[in-house]
Amino acid sequence: MSEEDEGSRKRAKGPMSVSRRTLFIGAGSTAALLGLGALRYAGHTPLVRPPGGQDEAHLVSACIRCEKCYEACPRGVIVPAHIEDGLLGMRSPALNFDADFCDYCADENGGEPLCVKVCPTEALRLPAGATAENTLLGLAVIDEAQCLAFRDTGCRYCYDACPYEAIELTGSGANPHVSVLVDKCNGCGACESVCVSLKAGSIVSGAQERAIVVKPIESAE
Repeated sequence: MSEEDEGSRKRAKGPMSVSRRTLFIGAGSTAALLGLGALRYAGHTPLVRPPGGQDEAHLVSACIRCEKCYEACPRGVIVPAHIEDGLLGMRSPALNFDADFCDYCADENGGEPLCVKVCPTEALRLPAGATAENTLLGLAVIDEAQCLAFRDTGCRYCYDACPYEAIELTGSGANPHVSVLVDKCNGCGACESVCVSLKAGSIVSGAQERAIVVKPIESAE
C-alpha cells in the first residue's frame, strides 16, 4: 500500500473514531441524567394534601418548607412528607389522620383553613367559595379483609364519627357492614382517625394501615 493510500485510510478512520467517542460520551451523560431524574422521583407516591394543596405540581413548586401550616393547624394533622414519599416533595405538607381529622378550622376560624391563611407563597390556595362540603381532600376506602364490621362484630366507629354522613350501614341484622358514599365523602379523615382495626389482635397478620383510610383522589378511583 502506498503512503498516499495509507494516509487516506487514516484520515478516513479519524473522523469515525472521534464520532464514536462522542457518541459514547453523550450516551453516558444521558444515562447519568436519566439516573438522576429517576432518583429525584424515587419512591414518589400520591399524598393526601391539606386544603388548597390538591394541585400537586403547584404545591411542590411553590412550597418553601417554612412549616407555618404545621404550626397553624389546630388539630395537628399536617405533617411533613418523608423522603420515601419522593425527594421532590420531601417536607412539603401532607395530612396524617392517626389521631384527628381536618374540619377546615370550623371552630377556630369559621371554616376557613388556617393553613391556607398563613401560607406565604400561596402553595396552599383555595378558590373563592370553597368549603369543606364542596372541596375534596381525598376519598375514604375500606379494606373489607381488615374491617371489623365485616367480621360481624358490630363495629361502627367510622359511621358514628363521620360529620358528612358519608358512611352508611348495609345489610340487615344486629351486625351491619359499612360502606362509603362517594358522593358525600370529602376525605376529612374522621373515619380513619377513629378506626380501631390496628389494635392488637383485631387485624389480619401483617397489616400496615387501618381498615378505612383516606386515599388521594387519583389512587382511590
